[in-house]
Amino acid sequence: MTAVVEVRDLSVGFATDYGEVEAVDEVSFEVREGEVLGLVGESGSGKSVTATAILRLIRKPGRLTQGSIMLGGRDLCRLNEDELQQIRGTEIALISQTPRTALNPLLTVGQQVARMFVLHAGLTKAESRKRAIEMLALVGIPEPERRARQYAHQFSGGMCQRVMIAMALATRPRLLIADEPTTGLDVSTAARILDLLRELGRETGASILLITHDLGVVATTCHRVAVMHAGQVVEVAPVRALFRHPAHPYTRALVRSIPRVDREITMEPIPGAVPSLLNAPAGCRYADRCPWVEERCRRQKPAMTEIAPEHFVACFAVEDGRAAPV
Repeated sequence: MTAVVEVRDLSVGFATDYGEVEAVDEVSFEVREGEVLGLVGESGSGKSVTATAILRLIRKPGRLTQGSIMLGGRDLCRLNEDELQQIRGTEIALISQTPRTALNPLLTVGQQVARMFVLHAGLTKAESRKRAIEMLALVGIPEPERRARQYAHQFSGGMCQRVMIAMALATRPRLLIADEPTTGLDVSTAARILDLLRELGRETGASILLITHDLGVVATTCHRVAVMHAGQVVEVAPVRALFRHPAHPYTRALVRSIPRVDREITMEPIPGAVPSLLNAPAGCRYADRCPWVEERCRRQKPAMTEIAPEHFVACFAVEDGRAAPV
């Protein structure tokens, strides 16, 4: 399957008074045509920074230190700001995790959706308004003509998120980045938003990079999963393979922490803490929390190894057979 975006060896650092924080360390993954790829991990694992880097929106004191982001044969890391402006919103779009604050309180929601067509499709104001109403209807907002004249404060959190989805999909982007799109929503509203994303992804052909800390969301929404820990991708697998046969010790700990209703299971907290990314460890960043750690884990960073079709893991214990996937 063709990749829409290929991220290779991407690293992002942030300068601080105490030294540089390596928030993203040589991250590699791809998002394929028509798929939903989940990027999952604990808070602070580098998921949102990775998404911001793909959009080339890292601001000082942060900077891209190495790597490439390939989109349609172009390396986004080598484009200037004018070229990037042509890509943001048209080929890559972002759904914020805080839709109410992301919307402009001084413009009606219809004006904000219509603006996407004016800026990126060159339509007239009348044409853009018509298309905006169509998009609001598409994302399930009732009475779209009337609601288009209202402001963000007149919408619920779930409806604000639908407006953000309408804006993101207005120009039919190739890649949609959804950064924790269900944050702050109740369970039923969150489920409807995820169903809507899947449905609209199929209808528009957009690939989706879904950033979340919730493995339950991953299980019901994604085709493949990339697991991040402390700024590194440690496992990439099809969603069923990841849940049935988690390989990396961190992935196993995440899976064991999920409550289950289909069978009795004791939830286990993940031991230890995420290491400081100031002067980050040279080797595996999970070493201090790992039951299979050995000396080389602390000195050397394990490479991604394919242990089954489409299933990759960065772990010496799995690689040499000391810890077979469960």
